[in-house]
Amino acid sequence: MRKSWLGYLGFLGLLGLLGLFTSNVGYYGFFGFFGFFSFWKITNDERLLINANKAARNSFIASLFLFIIATIYANIAENLMVYAYCFVLGFALQIVIFSFSLQYYDRVGE
Repeated sequence: MRKSWLGYLGFLGLLGLLGLFTSNVGYYGFFGFFGFFSFWKITNDERLLINANKAARNSFIASLFLFIIATIYANIAENLMVYAYCFVLGFALQIVIFSFSLQYYDRVGE
């Protein structure tokens, strides 16, 4: 069996090193991607692909709701900076929901 392709997401953790050189603490969140290296121990089978698709669906739906709420709020408050904060929050939310959903589907199943 082939190894899981999700392990390659761990290399995004190297972007956290930019926080050391640029003094921007926003890059430190990328260190969380190192946890994806643990997926190299898992074989790539149909169950993993189905679970990854379900987890991706969950994170996509959450980001849709977040951007809908942000668009409505930005129009009411007439503050366009909401989009900048929503982009950062949306990226982090997608990664967190994907990770937790994948762990949940791996343990529980349906």
